[in-house]
Amino acid sequence: MIMKASLAEWNGFLKNYPNAHFLQTGAWGELKARFGWKPVRLVKGDSGAQILFRKLPFGYTIAYLAKGPVGVADELYGEIETVCRQNNAILLKIEPDRFEDGGAVDPPLQEGLITVRPIQPRRTVIVSLEGTEEEILDRMKQKTRYNIRLAEKKSVVVKKSDDVPQFYRMAVLTAERDQFHVHTRAYYQSVHDLLGAQGNCALLTAYYGNQALASLFVVAGGETAYYLYGASYDIERNRMPTYLIQWEAMKWAKARGCKHYDLWGIPDLDEEELEEKFGEKDAHNGLWGVYRFKRGFGGEIKRSVGAWDKPYHDRLYAAYSWVMKFRGGGGD
Repeated sequence: MIMKASLAEWNGFLKNYPNAHFLQTGAWGELKARFGWKPVRLVKGDSGAQILFRKLPFGYTIAYLAKGPVGVADELYGEIETVCRQNNAILLKIEPDRFEDGGAVDPPLQEGLITVRPIQPRRTVIVSLEGTEEEILDRMKQKTRYNIRLAEKKSVVVKKSDDVPQFYRMAVLTAERDQFHVHTRAYYQSVHDLLGAQGNCALLTAYYGNQALASLFVVAGGETAYYLYGASYDIERNRMPTYLIQWEAMKWAKARGCKHYDLWGIPDLDEEELEEKFGEKDAHNGLWGVYRFKRGFGGEIKRSVGAWDKPYHDRLYAAYSWVMKFRGGGGD
């Protein structure tokens, strides 16, 4: 029997799974509900899933299972498919919360799946927060460690902030400079309000005097904290505020019992190729600039198992896939 859980029931279920990915939390579902998605939460025994549905024309939807299910996944997939059909989904996109371990990857559901490009970054850098602060610093690249200490010497101070409009102004400039996507101001405000109300999200801002220089959102989920969104002004960059603010976010996470800090996304290439391209002259812009920055914190490069689509209406799915590829957002 399918049990559709209320928000309170879902949050109660997750207490048994403190290391569930933050994209499966009730607060994240409520955030997405403000921006066009409908969360449906299922619980069956030791298994649970928060599925997001987005409306399409003519009463159809798309379904997205981000970093789930939670618990014993195989027990729930039949119920997930039933709910997808009840919501007239033309597809279910599944991104399990698993990293590759070098062996074969067993996709969920086994039959009728199409491998696609994940929505969330597939490859990332995860920094261990085990040990003392000095031991964490010692595992970083020498230049990164130097830049953190330089920022402190140059009077950069990081504080917790509630100034979402200021973060948004920074984000717009960062998007123009580094060619990244930027959400609306209302979206960032909702992140701050909904995730912050759980006590597991903070907006940190680096200042020089009264001047804000850089800002980021960090969110904690169980033993892992995530660098969710970041932005910076172009002024006073020689004071290295973006290095210090990451270090302060790591300390914030460690103080909450997190053992890992996920820097959330680098180019999806093998480490050898990443290092080879990193040395090229034009590799310091866009995502390559991001990799150049993140590699210095001494973490381990990890790659998720990927994503799959389960189509329920073949013709509609083919049309949807064509549109998404035309827009640059389709699968491989």
